Amino acid sequence: MIRVAVVHQRLARCSPLLLDWLPVLVVPVVLVIDAALSAQGKPIGVVNVVCAFLGCAPLALRRHVSFPVLTPLIVGGVILVLWQLHPANTVVLIPMVALFELALNGDRRRSLWMSLAIVPCVVVSVIPFASGFSHVTSIVIRNTALVLLAIAAGDVIRSRRVSELRLVETAEQETLRRVGEERLSLAREIHDVVAHAMTAINVQAGVAAHLLERDPGQAYDALRNIKHTSGAALTDLRSTLEVLRDPSAAAPLGPPAGLGDIAELSGGLRSAGVRVALEVDSAADVPAPVQSVAYRIVQEALTNVARHAQAAATTVRVRRVPEAITVEVSDDGACTTTEPPGNGVRGMRERAAALGGTLEAGPRDGGGWRVQAWLPVSEPTTNGGDALGTSQSRGGELRR
Repeated sequence: MIRVAVVHQRLARCSPLLLDWLPVLVVPVVLVIDAALSAQGKPIGVVNVVCAFLGCAPLALRRHVSFPVLTPLIVGGVILVLWQLHPANTVVLIPMVALFELALNGDRRRSLWMSLAIVPCVVVSVIPFASGFSHVTSIVIRNTALVLLAIAAGDVIRSRRVSELRLVETAEQETLRRVGEERLSLAREIHDVVAHAMTAINVQAGVAAHLLERDPGQAYDALRNIKHTSGAALTDLRSTLEVLRDPSAAAPLGPPAGLGDIAELSGGLRSAGVRVALEVDSAADVPAPVQSVAYRIVQEALTNVARHAQAAATTVRVRRVPEAITVEVSDDGACTTTEPPGNGVRGMRERAAALGGTLEAGPRDGGGWRVQAWLPVSEPTTNGGDALGTSQSRGGELRR
């Protein structure tokens, strides 16, 4: 049956016209040879050969008409061949070829009712040419078994094709899902690199402009920090864009940022005169992806403080609790009833959700804004390694 499928796949690559007429050209030759070798066969003449081809001619329609239309044509062709040639065993090839093609291009339901309807057709074709009840019975049973085998073979091959097509569709959907996740991951990484770096540069530039005449030394330090931050951001951005050019090219520049790097994020705010209080628990047992997501959430939250809050003080708390870590960033700035503009809060929620965690952001009692996240320390259940924020770089940090 596997060989039949392979042969049919190869034939399917041929011209449709050739595929239609190939059985009409091949099967009559087999019938004539069988009749010539059979003891019951009639003498072979031109009329007999022509009738063999005429009896097989309905096979050219097997892919274009329905079973009810094709059945009387096939039965008539079988009777014509038996009448003029009387081959021994090969006349059953005519209905086998037709039924195989019908089952191949149909469905399971049609194959079942074809299997039921074919029995009386075999009886009608055989009875006029059989001698004795036992002879009729044996021929009917044998030929019925052969045509049912043809139907089963066509149905099995069709089922395999459907299964393969579904597998291909599933693979394509999975590929599209992965591509979507990668695009989301790259969008977040580019946002982290560009938005955070630009915020840091903006803060440092404001400090430099404010102190340029009063304290040139500190203004120089701010300009030097701008150069350092912009250079690191450009390096990170090139690394991220390199992934777009060649997804197989992994170019890590350093270990992923983690909880131990959170202290460095406060430098930019402190330069702008914002008091920053840090309370970060030691979490050496926390997986690197979880630490990286926590780092990115704190980074984005502090960036929003610098850009939108107009705060005088902010507090960062990262706690290790059973089976999770909690992140809280709060400030005393100008509270709004809506989230800060842009994609920052949405990106934080997506990172937390990729780990199976949660994130809430909103006004806090007494004024200001609060970001709270709960991140489980177990491995993530989604295929979002990059989406977890395991960036290899830190060029967008708000640092001194």
